[in-house]
This record gives sequence, C-alpha cells and structure tokens, in this order.
Amino acid sequence: QLQLVESGGGLVQPGESLRLSCAVSGSTLDLDWLNIGWFRQAPGKEREGISCISSNRGITYYADSVRDRFTITRDNAKNTVYLQMNSLLPEDTAVYYCAHEQSYSKCSLDEGEYDYWGRGTQVTVSS
Repeated sequence: QLQLVESGGGLVQPGESLRLSCAVSGSTLDLDWLNIGWFRQAPGKEREGISCISSNRGITYYADSVRDRFTITRDNAKNTVYLQMNSLLPEDTAVYYCAHEQSYSKCSLDEGEYDYWGRGTQVTVSS
C-alpha cells in the first residue's frame, strides 16, 4: 500500500522560504511513474490543490495562487517529491498535504482523483 509522509513545515516570517518533502513508499513502480500532488488546507477553508507533477515527462502544474513562487520537483533516487516555497505570505499558512493521483496521464488538481494521502505538515507564515 502506498504511503506518503510530509515533512519540512514550520514557522517562518513573510518573504522567507521553506522546502517541504513528501517521502513516497510502498509502490511497485518507480516515483517517475506516479502522479503526485500537493494540497493545502487553511483554517476554516476548503482544501486547495496547489501543485502536481506528472509521471508523463514530469510535467508540472500550479494553481494561480502559488505560480511563480512555488516549485515542485522530484528525486527518483530518494523517492521524494519536494515543494520549494519562496516569498511566503501569511495567506500561505495552512496544513500541507501530498497525495497520489490515480492517473498516468498529465496530472491535475482534482482532489477526487487522489487516493492516497499523507497526514500533512503545518506551515505558518507570521511576523
């Protein structure tokens, strides 16, 4: 069974950076055969898809709210997907989750397509 474990969250000031990690295990396929996405949920708000990386040539996708500030990458040798977050804003405060999408085509941020989820890591942006 696929397992995903997030790490790297913390408390930072506005304008600073963080890198989140998503360690993936339990798959019979290499990481580059999997679609992995990042989601976040702020207090009192619905969960929001923010980025994903496709098994198909590693094509990436970003929500407008994070485009040009966040970058998703993967290290196949470490079975880990990263989310580099720069120029953080207070509105980026949320619990961040990584998840596996049931697709081998270009990834999407359709939450209904994701079947395995990590437990999340807290990111707080505050001065």
